[in-house]
Amino acid sequence: MAGLGVWLGLISVCFLKVSGLLQRLEHPVKADGSLSLVVIGDWGRKGTYNQSEVAAQMGRVGAKLNIDFVISTGDNFYDDGLSGIDDPAFEVSFSKIYTAKSLQKPWYSVLGNHDYRGDVEAQLNTILQKIDPRWICQRSFIVDTEIAEFFFVDTTPFVDKYFLKPKDHNYDWIGVLPRDRYLSNLLKDLEIALKDSTANWKIVVGHHPVRSIGHHGDTQELIRHLLPILEANDVDMYINGHDHCLEHIISTSSQIQFLTSGGGSKAWKGDIDKNRIDGAKFYYDGQGFMSVEIEESNAKVVYYDIFGKVLHVVNLSKGLRSVYAT
Repeated sequence: MAGLGVWLGLISVCFLKVSGLLQRLEHPVKADGSLSLVVIGDWGRKGTYNQSEVAAQMGRVGAKLNIDFVISTGDNFYDDGLSGIDDPAFEVSFSKIYTAKSLQKPWYSVLGNHDYRGDVEAQLNTILQKIDPRWICQRSFIVDTEIAEFFFVDTTPFVDKYFLKPKDHNYDWIGVLPRDRYLSNLLKDLEIALKDSTANWKIVVGHHPVRSIGHHGDTQELIRHLLPILEANDVDMYINGHDHCLEHIISTSSQIQFLTSGGGSKAWKGDIDKNRIDGAKFYYDGQGFMSVEIEESNAKVVYYDIFGKVLHVVNLSKGLRSVYAT
């Protein structure tokens, strides 16, 4: 952990503003130019609903792959985010769960809708890095690894129902309002960053799915506003959580692979829309996580269950733009 703290101290100066809302964080690749990571979403339940079991297998896979970092796709703390920077849920649901040596790497995290029900600024506060230096959470930002650029997008403010029909939930919109301006600036900044990117692989990460056959289904606001930008700028993967399952859906109109990793704790058994399975290559209604290995012209995505069993493999070839799934 001490070494991680030093490393974070060195890279913190690399948070450079790309434009209004996006900051860039540089992360080195391995000596051979490759990159590996694990992806987890919808996890923060103090170890319950098999969160601890998933964490244990993440540690095992992380060691095998010698991962460079972890991506969290949001809903980091249930049910209502963090109440403040001193909320014990941060340690009980994060630091004391993901204890494997291989997971003592930077955690690049976005906010989910449940996180917005708490104190958003607390989760974004760098003071949390004094408690656990792995924690790196911004609304939207870029992680540049040279071989791949990861564009983390704050998707919760896109969803109309959180504003129009919040039910009995209270959302922390400080820093987001006025909403139209916030979203307009975010989309503009993202489009500029994607156009300017020269990375071999362009990967976008958000909490909400663009495509899903799970409980929540497609996010129509993202299909209208975000997807055209992703397609126009040759994005290779869109990674998300929100639906408590594991999914792989291929786009029918572009090369984008839609990859859901939302099985970090509580899952929804049998919650699938069988009438909308166009492009669906894989769906698993249990807990688990995902790994991603990237080389210059090839990428491999693997889905695992709580026992570490491989459920589905996606092999991507940059030259052929083709997908082979087993």
